[in-house]
Amino acid sequence: MPRAGVYIAVRRKAPRPGGGSAAAPAGIGAECSVPDMTASATSATSATSATGPSGPSARRWRLRLMLPILLGAAALLAAGVLAGRHLGQPVDERAQERFDLAVQRSLEKAKLPSPAARAWETIRPSVVRVRAFGAPGERGAAGKGRGPKERAAPGTAPGTDEAAHGTGTGVVILEEGVILTNLHVVAGAARIRVVFDDGLESDATVLSVQPENDLAVLKAHTLPDDLVAATLRSSGDLRPGDRVVAVGFPFGIGPSVSSGVVSGLDREYVSEDGGRVLGRLIQFDAAANPGNSGGPLVTDEGEVVGIVTGILNPVGQRFFVGIGFAVPIENAAAGFGLPPF
Repeated sequence: MPRAGVYIAVRRKAPRPGGGSAAAPAGIGAECSVPDMTASATSATSATSATGPSGPSARRWRLRLMLPILLGAAALLAAGVLAGRHLGQPVDERAQERFDLAVQRSLEKAKLPSPAARAWETIRPSVVRVRAFGAPGERGAAGKGRGPKERAAPGTAPGTDEAAHGTGTGVVILEEGVILTNLHVVAGAARIRVVFDDGLESDATVLSVQPENDLAVLKAHTLPDDLVAATLRSSGDLRPGDRVVAVGFPFGIGPSVSSGVVSGLDREYVSEDGGRVLGRLIQFDAAANPGNSGGPLVTDEGEVVGIVTGILNPVGQRFFVGIGFAVPIENAAAGFGLPPF
């Protein structure tokens, strides 16, 4: 310390016991005797440590020595307190509330897709249009197989003189091109054509049928590069009031989407021609018309829980009045040995 050094330099040592002249000041000896500088400094320090100033001078001397240390400790303590307050500072509740309100307003302004739109985007790649063709003059024979929702469609099969006698909907259930539809859509057809979501058309053949559930399984001959199979879901947990979406080609228009709810479960339905009694059906109120036959009935997540098969109209007209029926997907899986879930 500079001040301590000056004080030591001017201090005289006490007389030696036994007489003799007093020694020169330690500081002066250190400055004048260059060869013995280290030894002189060490001697002065030892003398100071051993004796040190006494009385008020000693207290001032100690204070001067401790002052820098005390100031440094105080600075460190202050820095620690400030850091602790910064790190442990509680969140401003009002600021948090303002932030939450801003996020909520942003979400309200954002236009989110409806549940039906999300379901449609999920099931869309798996929906196909199904057209049944018969030879000219056989329209009536093929028509015997038409159910309450199939509709005669004009036109002929490409490259043939076969007349189109019906149109419906199907859903891809296996990526190998296996399609599930209604039996009444393809019954009696000489040729079956399917149109995929990307516009690709292909002939299809019937692999198997399940008359008791009005179902048929088709196999397409030509497949799109990225064919997507629908996700099948058990209808066991459906409840009246659950939202559902019907997808198909009503009156040949589409694909079309309509939404509604499950109106009831375990229903029975007798086809218009009186030829079949279908049981354990899902009743729904999503709009469906001739051409929706064979199309999927899906949940908000786009998972297939049923195959649309018929509508009920008390006045006998073939248009929708709010009562539709679908075959539970479990029936199809059990009949064709498919593991859907």
